[in-house]
Amino acid sequence: MSEPSGATVLASESPLQRERAITIFEKGVPGRSAFVCPEMDVPRVDPLELLPPRLRRERPARLPQVSEPEIVRHYVRLSKRNFDLDSGFYPLGSCTMKHNPRLHERVAALPGHSRLHPLQEPADSQGALRLMWSLQEALGEISGLPHVCLQPSAGSHGELAGVLLTRAYHEDRDQQRRKVLTPDTSHGTNPATVTMAGLEVVKLATDEHGGIDIDDLRAKADETVACLMLTNPNTLGIFDRNIAQIAEIVHGAGAILYYDGANLNAIMGFSRPGDMGFDIVHFNLHKSFTQPHGGGGPGSGPIAVSDRIEPYLPVPVIAATGAGDDLVFRFEEDRPKSIGRLRGFHGNYGCFVRAYAYIRSLGADGLKDASEAAVINANYLLARLRQLGVAEHLPLAYGQLCMHEFVLSGAPMKRELQIKTLDLAKRLLDHGYHPPTVYFPLLVDEALMVEPTETETRETLDEFAQAIADILAEAAEDPRIAQTAPHTTPVRRLDEVAAAKRPVIRQQL
Repeated sequence: MSEPSGATVLASESPLQRERAITIFEKGVPGRSAFVCPEMDVPRVDPLELLPPRLRRERPARLPQVSEPEIVRHYVRLSKRNFDLDSGFYPLGSCTMKHNPRLHERVAALPGHSRLHPLQEPADSQGALRLMWSLQEALGEISGLPHVCLQPSAGSHGELAGVLLTRAYHEDRDQQRRKVLTPDTSHGTNPATVTMAGLEVVKLATDEHGGIDIDDLRAKADETVACLMLTNPNTLGIFDRNIAQIAEIVHGAGAILYYDGANLNAIMGFSRPGDMGFDIVHFNLHKSFTQPHGGGGPGSGPIAVSDRIEPYLPVPVIAATGAGDDLVFRFEEDRPKSIGRLRGFHGNYGCFVRAYAYIRSLGADGLKDASEAAVINANYLLARLRQLGVAEHLPLAYGQLCMHEFVLSGAPMKRELQIKTLDLAKRLLDHGYHPPTVYFPLLVDEALMVEPTETETRETLDEFAQAIADILAEAAEDPRIAQTAPHTTPVRRLDEVAAAKRPVIRQQL
């Protein structure tokens, strides 16, 4: 692709980024190998005698033939093409891509943790069970709900557990409540979870302040509603000023109030979902408690519940007898009202270790400080963007301030500068930044969702704000630069429709 007039290659570009990426198959040369097996010290056996015909290949597998240095260099170079939190600022709104202290990785890697087998008998894994019990106690205190289950494998899995608990609660009372209220600012996993649980999604409107429309809630909260799924603060980065009234309306209709804990990192130590009136909470350990985010797992999405929901928790639950240092832990299976087991074992233990290490290292005051820093950073960045004149083209969608994140509308930018939110996001790649979340939540036109997190410095936020201001100034002179970005990455602007409809998923040999 030819460069638009005025486009420049930024300093962040390197020869590694400019060169064409190739696959390991393209490096292969017949006869080259990375490893030669030593002579066997056992009698040779013909493989045809061991494998039945239905399991034998008709021809040898077509594998790349490369040397060991080539293999190492290939995958190391590929890894350097990735953008990661160790490389730069990652303001992906709603995802909380913050730095995770390396100390907690070292703790999780200790042999007693990393080599623990999931089938180990409880009597031989009392240390691990004590850690899990202590993590449950800590999460219960943070959320204001006394009963915690660590079993769910991700935030979305915790959501499913919460909706299944809601359904079990109503069915135990012979109530056929099939509707679940979800705000139009909710995460996409919320309606997906409701559908998976066999219930019906009912959308709630947003008011002019960015919270739930109370009149719409009153009109829809009736005896057919099972629960309301709510994030507070929500995905607009706004704490709903009417939360006490919302809880009163939902409970008055006999429904359950469910807290999507995706944004819990904004309020830790300041307010608790249980005190707001929520009956069920799920936690995202990767967002609030230092478990690394992404990569397909492992993940963890524990849930906390009130007394009336406790009988329905998944089995097994961790039970304890004794007191103090003499506590003895076991798995309790005999719970007739339980929704059953959600996964093969009791959760991803390494995630528990990291989260517990984070909570213990920070303590109550430290968790409060983390939330305070997240909110201050977001509001500082918002103010800095306004100071640089960015708000003229990227105004805040709702309100004047925010919690830990904020959503800008790129509608004026698109109209006046002829660049879309997607163009801005692509151009940020050339400046060395991972783009914020784009086009979410859906109710904001040309949405740009920014979350700076609590672990970024003022200097980083200043530089990021300046990069956005520079891109807008550049677009005023020549919008084609952003429209054709990125210019410095191994892969340039994709045809995203074609990539979705006709993906290339096999290497041509």
